[in-house]
Order: sequence, then structure tokens, then C-alpha cells
Amino acid sequence: MALPKRTKKKTVRASARVRRGDKLTAPSWEGWEEWSGQEFHRHRDRSREFYYQNYKPVDLFPHTYKWMASNDYSKEDIKNAKASPPYELSITAAIIAKQLLDGMPDFNKKEDEYWESLPGTMGNIQPASKFLKERISKAIEAGKEVLKDRKEIEQKKAKEVPQLSIQERLQQQAYVMCEGIEEWLDGFVFDAEAFDPKGFDFRKYASEKNITGAHARKIKNIYEHELDDYKDLLRMPTSGQLKKMSEEEADQWEQLKEGYAHLKKKHIEKYMNAVGFIFGELEFIIEKAKVNRKPRKKKVYSADKLVAKLKYLKVDSKYSLTSINPEDIIKANELWVFNVKTRKLGKYIASNIDPLGQGRDGTGLSVKGTTIIGYDDKLSIQKTLRKPIDQLKEFKDSGKVKLRKFLDEIPTTDTKLNGRVNPETVLLKVS
Repeated sequence: MALPKRTKKKTVRASARVRRGDKLTAPSWEGWEEWSGQEFHRHRDRSREFYYQNYKPVDLFPHTYKWMASNDYSKEDIKNAKASPPYELSITAAIIAKQLLDGMPDFNKKEDEYWESLPGTMGNIQPASKFLKERISKAIEAGKEVLKDRKEIEQKKAKEVPQLSIQERLQQQAYVMCEGIEEWLDGFVFDAEAFDPKGFDFRKYASEKNITGAHARKIKNIYEHELDDYKDLLRMPTSGQLKKMSEEEADQWEQLKEGYAHLKKKHIEKYMNAVGFIFGELEFIIEKAKVNRKPRKKKVYSADKLVAKLKYLKVDSKYSLTSINPEDIIKANELWVFNVKTRKLGKYIASNIDPLGQGRDGTGLSVKGTTIIGYDDKLSIQKTLRKPIDQLKEFKDSGKVKLRKFLDEIPTTDTKLNGRVNPETVLLKVS
């Protein structure tokens, strides 16, 4: 007898919450003034559900901080709110912040009237910001405690682990790198006679230990004091010279002599040769590092940055003058200026002219602070105008050819320009 076929029971899966808010259009609040209280209330609920279903909490919380910034919360408040646990702020508060930023009114009277008309409802509709502000207040206080605890932990760690400077770390590394040198020099202590002052492949050792130029300088300093003692041994004063010294000074020499009494002169010289050999190798590393060091790239500033601090007269009504854009000075071959107070007309000529106007580095004029730089101090001159109104009008009407001899035709004594630009100076023209 055949058994009846069993039909496979379908399993109903719960629909997963899709987080795809960035691909959807957010609910609009345009025209809410025309909506009834019921329409407004339902749209508000749909809007809230939209953000619940399509956004992650981490994507919604930034809207709260943006709302805080636009509602007179301080930077410190925002910092504290960000540091608080997410549950203190709540996703609901974040959604309200997003709704308010998108144009939802804080309170709608029509919605309140609709709510009161519903059977079984209690109380009134409150402004949306009321709940938001309450949650923000809790988040700020919680964040303060979080940051306080974090700071205490960091301070504790700082006390437990002393922070070494770069030089201190280099010094420590240098002492470790000296171990191989010390092992080699121990051979001198055990048998000064058989010791070879050049019997150490230091370059191979330096390569294995990654001794840099900075390390080499530190290692030299370590052995320089010891080397000084050996140098003093070779210039030990005579008994007659010791008698002429102070008691303290003479005693120091006697102690040095006693400390190295077991060494012969040739052994002292051998040790000095050994240390000298190491010093030579260290100097080689130092010089090699200098050669291989990449030259510091000169920082290039934009024209607006260079002229940011330049103080000049933008407009002068007396002589009907207006200044050019000071950025035009940068890399210009010539600059004409006029001081309205002293009535001096001046022309700056670049010390390194760019004839083709290609803007090559190092050519033309420039500005440093409130001063023109890069000009030829011999060719850059100024003259006093006796009839400034007429002469400045003539200047404006002059072409390139006439401007070349404009200053020459002014019958006053020329003086050198000093580069300084002040609030009485009009920037007339550049070429």
C-alpha cells in the first residue's frame, strides 16, 4: 500500500529590516501648513517609521549634533553629547532632530486639536524639541562623565609609562649598539699586548645593527670622555709641575695615574688608536647620512597667503586712485606705488627679471609680511610729485614706452625704496 505524499510545509521568514536610507527620498514637509491635523499627524508617524526602517542609528545621530549646532549649543556640549552612550541620546531623539532640520514645525496647533478630538487620548501634543532637549541634556551629562573617566585613565597611563623624547630614545639605542664595541675592547683589558686596534669589522657590525648618523653621534659622545682620560695619561705632568698645582688639582692627576698604572705607554697609544679607529668609522656614517639626507622641500605659499598681511590703501578719493589686486605683485617684474601722505611715486624693479613672463621660481617680486622683497635696491627708486594730481593723470594715460622714462622726467631728487608698504600706499600698476 503506497503511502500518501507529504506536502512540504513552507517556512515563513520574517522580513529583514533593510538599511537603505541613502537610496531613498526623505519625507518632505513642504506645504504642511495646508494639511489637516490628521494628515499632519499621520505624515509625522510615517516619517518616523521611514527613518526607523531605512537608517542605522549611527547614520541618524549626526543629525542631532547638527541640530544642536544650529540651536545655540556650545562646542563643548556637542563634544560631550558625542561621547555619551547611544542609549542616552536615543534613536527617537535623532529622528526628531532630522525631522526638524528637514522642515517639520516644532509644534502644530492643528495636530494638537486633532489629538484632543480622539477618544481615549490624554494630555496635549508637546513641542517636538521638548523631548529632544531632554535627551540631549541627559547625553551631555553622561558624556561629561565618560570624558572625565577617559581623561583620568590617560593621566594614569601617562604617569605609569614615562614618555621618552627622541633624543632619550636615541641615547638608549646607542648604549645597546655599544655592546659589540665593548666586547671587542674587552680584548684589550684581557691582553693588551695581543689586542689588534683595527681587528673589528665595524662597518659590517654597523650595518647589522642599523646604526644611523644620529646613533653614531651618540656613540661618539659615550667614548669621548674615556678617550680624554687616555689623552691625559700621555701628557701626565712632572713632579715639579704637580708641586705648582693646587692640592685638589694635583690629587686628581695622582688618582688618574694610579687608576691606569698597570698600562704601559705603548698600550695606552694602542687603545687610543682603537677608539680613534671607531671614531673614524662613526664619522664615515655621519657624513654618509648627510649626503643621503633628502633636502628639505621648500614650502610653497600661494599668492593670497603671501599678501595676506600686506597693509595698503585700497581706494583714495583725493587723487581718485584705486589699488590693484596685491596678488598680482607675486612674480611681477615691476611694481608702481604711490604714497598719498608723502606724495612719493616709486617703482620697484625685480632683481631677477623673468623676461618671458613664465612665472619661473625665483624670479620677479614677492611679499613677506608687509614688505616687498626680491627687488633691486639700486634700480628701485621713488620721487616726490610737486603736482600730484596732474602728474598722476599723466601716469594713468602713459603706455609702456612712456613709463620707462616717467620717473626720469620728474625734476625732483630720487631716493631708494625700502620695501615697506603702509596704509597710505596705493598699489598702482604691475608689469
